[in-house]
Amino acid sequence: MTTAAADHYDGFLAEHYTWMLGGDVDALASAQRTQLSDWGVVPAVPEPPAGSLAVDLGCGPGHTSLALSGLGYDLVLAVDLSQSLLDELSAHAVGVPAIRPVRSDLRTALRDLVRPGSADAVVCLGDTLTHLPTRGDVAALLNDIADALAPDGTAVLSYRDLTVPLTGTNRFLPVRAAEDRIMTCFLEYPDDYDDYTVVVHDLIHTRSAPDGAWTLHARSYRKLRLAHAWVLEQCRTAGLDVVREEPGSGPGSGSGSGMRTVVLRRPAA
Repeated sequence: MTTAAADHYDGFLAEHYTWMLGGDVDALASAQRTQLSDWGVVPAVPEPPAGSLAVDLGCGPGHTSLALSGLGYDLVLAVDLSQSLLDELSAHAVGVPAIRPVRSDLRTALRDLVRPGSADAVVCLGDTLTHLPTRGDVAALLNDIADALAPDGTAVLSYRDLTVPLTGTNRFLPVRAAEDRIMTCFLEYPDDYDDYTVVVHDLIHTRSAPDGAWTLHARSYRKLRLAHAWVLEQCRTAGLDVVREEPGSGPGSGSGSGMRTVVLRRPAA
């Protein structure tokens, strides 16, 4: 049985999510800060009178929000549907007043939270786009990003292009292994949804003390199959200029992951 992506994360993955990424949020934030700076995600100079604003869509436990704050943004809206992950973010962001956690659906968040033309940066990383229910939702979100950005504002997307089905043992993707926990993903391409979704089976083995017995925890959800060329077309249709594209970086973006990163800018004129 598969569940919606939001339920899957909140009810299953949230307790393992930081561990999946490497376990050290401060180290993740430091690396993310360097990467964002390289992509040109830095506050405008001089700062706008109202202060610089960045939005982290699908913020998870908060390493990207911490990175944006570290880069000097005056306000970072950290948006996610998982209350468990937002609670974790709040714990990591104690003493960081720039970060404001917000529980909101990505499909309405920018329209509800951001005045049009006021955001200096919007980031949507970690394959969040593929967790939306439909491709139409993705196209609508890209339009919302364009509307939210200030002239010359920057957006960064990262997502997996899984439009070409993996076969055989290539469908098994190791995530992380430790002495007491092992995680693997298995991808399935069922005929019932044609080329629209892939079913992700998350398999987490945990070892208990003191007997050392292993227990399997498994749950599945569907994610969208987004073609890279299609995403670029939707970005341009929304009025965003593609200024850089590259294979993804960061946790889970190794060879064969299908991860893509796109840096976008709203034209000044």
